[in-house]
Amino acid sequence: MSLTSSVSPPPARTAAPSDARRRRLGLVVISLGVSLIVVDATIVGVLLPRIVAGLGMTTSEAEWVTSVYSLVFAALLIPFGRAGDLFGRRRLFVLGTAVFTLASVVAAAAGDGSALIGARALQGVGAAMVLPAALSTVNAMFTGRERAAAFGTYGAMIAGMAGLGPLIGGAIASAADWRWAFGVNLPLGLALIAGALALMPETRPERSGTGGAGRALREIDWTGGVLAALGFGALVCGLIEGQTYGWWTATRPFHTGPVGWPEGGLSPVPVVLGLGAVLLAALAVVERARAAAGRPVMLDLALFRIPSFRHGNLAAALVNVGELGLVFVLPLFLLGVHGTAPLQISVAILPMAAGAFLTGAVAHRLARTRGPVRVVRIGMVLEVAAVLALALTVSATTTGFGLAPWMFVYGVGLGLTSAQLTGVALADVPRELSGQASGTQSTARQIGAALGIALIGTVFATGLGRTMAGRLEGTELPPEQRAAIAHELRESAGTYARELHADADRAALARAADESLAAATRNAALATGAILALGLAVSLRLRPGPAPRPESGRRRGQSES
Repeated sequence: MSLTSSVSPPPARTAAPSDARRRRLGLVVISLGVSLIVVDATIVGVLLPRIVAGLGMTTSEAEWVTSVYSLVFAALLIPFGRAGDLFGRRRLFVLGTAVFTLASVVAAAAGDGSALIGARALQGVGAAMVLPAALSTVNAMFTGRERAAAFGTYGAMIAGMAGLGPLIGGAIASAADWRWAFGVNLPLGLALIAGALALMPETRPERSGTGGAGRALREIDWTGGVLAALGFGALVCGLIEGQTYGWWTATRPFHTGPVGWPEGGLSPVPVVLGLGAVLLAALAVVERARAAAGRPVMLDLALFRIPSFRHGNLAAALVNVGELGLVFVLPLFLLGVHGTAPLQISVAILPMAAGAFLTGAVAHRLARTRGPVRVVRIGMVLEVAAVLALALTVSATTTGFGLAPWMFVYGVGLGLTSAQLTGVALADVPRELSGQASGTQSTARQIGAALGIALIGTVFATGLGRTMAGRLEGTELPPEQRAAIAHELRESAGTYARELHADADRAALARAADESLAAATRNAALATGAILALGLAVSLRLRPGPAPRPESGRRRGQSES
């Protein structure tokens, strides 16, 4: 998850506390608030196999549980950033924490996959309120060298908590039920709300003119937010559900209201993907028209005329595709083959976070001697090499300890890339558009995360079913039973392998399932490597230096942050 969001220029009026100690405590509260939404994302990756088994979820539902959070987060990040500027950042932080806490309680009590998916979407709403409010408040509370030190402390705390997330999730799930990983957010959220009300200042830029709340609400680009959510949501939906309903020809009946697709006819998937493309095209038209009219926009297309911004955002999105795709697939592989406990799954995931955390300071020093663009490329080379090595070495006997070295190398590359990519992408953006630009990059990262889970998850599930069906060919099982076993393994995201292992009479089927899981993981890793290699190719087009000023139709000071 990206830690960069919409940071407004220092406001004209700030109610920051005068007491330095109180401001430092306020910074701790803010950092812990953002840590909560970061940790919750990493915890789910470790807990996912337990959640899938506990709720009897399908592979598609598992992908939705992880991707819907990033998708909603991405769609609402910039509009809520603007809402914080208009109505107060502390107010938005407290409201977002309350929404996130409530959603966590709903997630802990979820009785099926649909309820959990809905709760995760609501968590995304809360996270989209918290992050821009937190960053803007830190920006307003501190100035000069204090601001640089504050953001350094803020980033270090969040990075450390993100690294501990898998370990915390594994420990909670090993000692108790997976629901406690969500339920523990209730006391934490209430404590953060109390701390925010006591220690955070209320800040907002001065607004000229009149018009009240109604006019302020009209200053937010709700149309752009809705079109972005629906457009990218349709793309993610098509990628996830293609394996269920067929990519062109419907493999099963589908009905929703008066609309239905019979089996054997046109699948709803290409229709949904086409709808997503139309909605995103409409988003581009609407945003261009709003910008030309001098109205605030969610997505300033003029920014993409800056080469470093355009290529940097694309590279950032591709990096997140790889990161979230791996975190989705590897725990499912480990559980299916070894029945690994969540704490043991952390052994595979934690090195990635540790590698990224440890290279933070190194990246800054290396950037001073080699240049930030070169550091980005070095990081992406390490990412590609680590993922390809993982793909070449993973087998049915690979454990979390066997994955750990490659995940550490991947984390080192991720740390080098992420530490510098934001600065590279924003280097040539005019200062008055920096809030809009940083928010856009965070949105691109979250969209990459959602698409990564959908795409890599689809490669994993499709390969799993196909490989298992191939391994059952030539056995004495009837065709209908072979097809049913392959279908069950794919639909259960591989957790059906544990049932096969539990029955001594089906040991041969269990071995076939293990080999199929390993093959599907190799396919997913190779797809991830290809996507990251594309990101590396994009990074080769990053060139430091002056860039043309974007010709935005908006007036100075009207950028939506």
